[in-house]
Order: sequence, then C-alpha cells, then structure tokens
Amino acid sequence: MKGSQKPKKLGKKPAQKTLKERRVEKRAAAKQSRSLDV
Repeated sequence: MKGSQKPKKLGKKPAQKTLKERRVEKRAAAKQSRSLDV
C-alpha cells in the first residue's frame, strides 16, 4: 500500500511510534466498519 512509500520519507525513530498508532487506528476503524456493516 502507500504506507510502504511513507516510511521512506520518515526514516526516523518516530516512524515506529506512528506504526504502532496506525495499527491501533486500523483496528478501531475495522471494528467500526464491522459495526456499520452489520
């Protein structure tokens, strides 16, 4: 996905924190998407 191209620009330590936060947001979005789908 485009996420692979983003880390190239970041290439910093904060990138790891963003990845962790992105995973949490993705999980929350999936949960909401499922609730909306139902």
